[in-house]
Amino acid sequence: MDKSRIRNFCIIAHIDHGKSTLADRLLELTGTVSLRQMKEQLLDRMDLEREKGITIKLAPVRMKYKDYELNLIDTPGHVDFSYEVSRSLAACEGALLVVDATQGIQAQTLANVYLAIAADLKIIPVINKIDLPAADVERVSLEIISLLGCASDDILHISAKTGLGVEAILEAIVNYIPAPKVSISDKTRALIFDSYFDDYRGVILYVRIADGRIGKSDSIRMMASGAEGLALEVGSLTPEMSPGASLESGEIGYIVTNLKTSHEAHVGDTITLAAKPAEQPLPGYKEVLPFVYAGFFPESNEDYQALKDAVEKLSLNDSALRYAPENSPVLGFGIRIGFLGLLHLDIIRERLEREYGLELVVTNPSTDYHVLLNSNEELDIKSASDLPDPTKIREIREPWIKGEIILPKNYIGPVLQLIAQKRGRQSNLSYVEEQALISFEAPLANLLTDFYDQLKSLTSGYGSFNYELADYRPEDLVRLDFLVAGERVDALSIMVHRSEALSLGRSTLSKLKDIIPRQNFKVALQAGINGKIIAREDISAYRKDVTTGLYGGDVTRKRKVLEKQKKGKQRLKKFGKVDIPAEAFFVMMRRDQ
Repeated sequence: MDKSRIRNFCIIAHIDHGKSTLADRLLELTGTVSLRQMKEQLLDRMDLEREKGITIKLAPVRMKYKDYELNLIDTPGHVDFSYEVSRSLAACEGALLVVDATQGIQAQTLANVYLAIAADLKIIPVINKIDLPAADVERVSLEIISLLGCASDDILHISAKTGLGVEAILEAIVNYIPAPKVSISDKTRALIFDSYFDDYRGVILYVRIADGRIGKSDSIRMMASGAEGLALEVGSLTPEMSPGASLESGEIGYIVTNLKTSHEAHVGDTITLAAKPAEQPLPGYKEVLPFVYAGFFPESNEDYQALKDAVEKLSLNDSALRYAPENSPVLGFGIRIGFLGLLHLDIIRERLEREYGLELVVTNPSTDYHVLLNSNEELDIKSASDLPDPTKIREIREPWIKGEIILPKNYIGPVLQLIAQKRGRQSNLSYVEEQALISFEAPLANLLTDFYDQLKSLTSGYGSFNYELADYRPEDLVRLDFLVAGERVDALSIMVHRSEALSLGRSTLSKLKDIIPRQNFKVALQAGINGKIIAREDISAYRKDVTTGLYGGDVTRKRKVLEKQKKGKQRLKKFGKVDIPAEAFFVMMRRDQ
C-alpha cells in the first residue's frame, strides 16, 4: 500500500458518548463487515463491555475507503486505562474527538484531549447524538470551540445510532489526517500498543510499525524487557485476523509470537529485529504500576489453588496485574492483587466470579504507602497489616492525586465541601460556558471508597471526574485496627490520617454491628491505634428465659438458675468463636443508608 494513502486514527471520548456505536457505523459504511455479521458494539468482544456499555480493551481494525487504507483503534475511555490510551494515540496521526450533544465536554474528554495534543495529533471534533430531544448542539459547539480553538465549521454533527452525517467523517479522515511519515531508517522499530494471551496461539501483539518492516518468521526482540521470540504470523485485523507476508512502515497490525506470557511484551515496549537491532527504542515507554490493592480470598480454603490458577491466567492477558500470596488468620490463604483503579478491580472480580465460578471474599481496597524507618531504610507497604512497629518509623508518605471535576455551575458549593471533607485542596476553578472545571489535589486513599458515588449524588449525575497520580507526601498517618471479641482482625486494619481515625472508627464499628450476627454471649467490637482503644460497640447476647419451667418455690431457685446461665455465658465469652461474615471485609464500601 502506498504510504500516502494510509490513515491511522483513533476515537477518543468520555464513557458512553458513542465511541463504539460510531465504530460500528464506520465498519458498515466501508463494507468491512457485512450486514449479516453486524451487531451492536462489534469491537467490544467481552460480555462485561456490552453489559456496562464501556470499552475495556482497545481494538484495532483496518478498513478500505476510496482506495485509502484506514486503520482505526477503538480506545478505552476510563481513567484507569489512560496509559493504554496514550500508547494508542502514539500509534496514530489523528483522532476523532466525540462529544455527546446532551452532556457536552466531560472530565475524561478533557483528559483524552490533553493526551492527543501531547501526541501532536490532528483532532477532528464530532458532536454525536444530535437526533436526541435533549441535544443542545449550539452550547456543545461553543464548549468545543473554547477547548480546541477551532472554527464552528470544523465541527461535524452526527448521529452514530442512525448513521446521519457519518459519511462526512470518512471524508474528513481522508482529507485532514496526515499520512504516516516515511521512514528512511533500515532498522526496524515497532510500538506495542496492546498484547494479550491466546490459549491456542500464545502471545499476540497489536503493533504500529514506525521504521522498517517485520515479516513472517522473523526473529524479534523486545527492547525494554529483553525477551526474544519469533513472529509466527503477521497481518491486519478486519476485524478478524487476516494473515499477510509482512507489516511495513506506517502500518498497524498484529504479530502472533511464541512468547509464553504478556509480561514479556508490555504495552509501550519497542520491537526490533534480533538480527539487526535498532539502537534507540521509541519514546514514551513506562512501566505501569498499580496503586489500588485488595485481598482476594476464596470462601472455602479448598478453592485457593483454583483462585491462584485463575489469577495467573488473567495476568497473561493483563500485564498491569500484579499479585502476591497473602495469609490471614481469619480468612485463610488468599492473594493480594494490585490494580490500576477501582474499575479495574471491579472487572477482575467479576471475571473471576463469572469465568472461573469462584465465590470470593474481597477485602477493602487500599493503596500503597512509602514508610521511612529510623534506620533510613525505605519500605513500600501495600497492606496496613504490614506496617512495622510505630517506634521504628520516622515518616509515612501516602499517594496524592491531581483531579479534575467538570459539573454544572449550580453544583459548585456542595462539591467543594465534598473535596474539603476528603482532605482535598482546591487549586483552580474555571468556567467553560455553563460548565465549571474544578482542579484539586487529594489523598488517593480518601477517594477509593465512595467519592465517585457521592459526586454523582451531589451533582444529580452530571458531574464527571478524572485524575492522575501526583506524588507521595508525608502525613500524620496511623494504622486503625479493629478487634472482634478481643482479637485483632488484620484484614480489617486500614491506614488513616490521625484526625479522621476517631470518626472512621466509630462509623465502621456501627456498620460491623449490623453485619456480624448476635451470639449466645456479648461480643465487644473495638477500634484502636497502637493498642489504645478509641471506640467501642457491643453486640448484645441472645436472651433466653431459663426460668420459664420454674413454678412456685422460693426466689432463690430462680437466682440459682440465672447464676448458672451467667457463668455459662462467661465461659462462652472466653472460648466461643465469632463467625465473621464475608461482607464485613468490604464494610468500607458500604454506603450509609
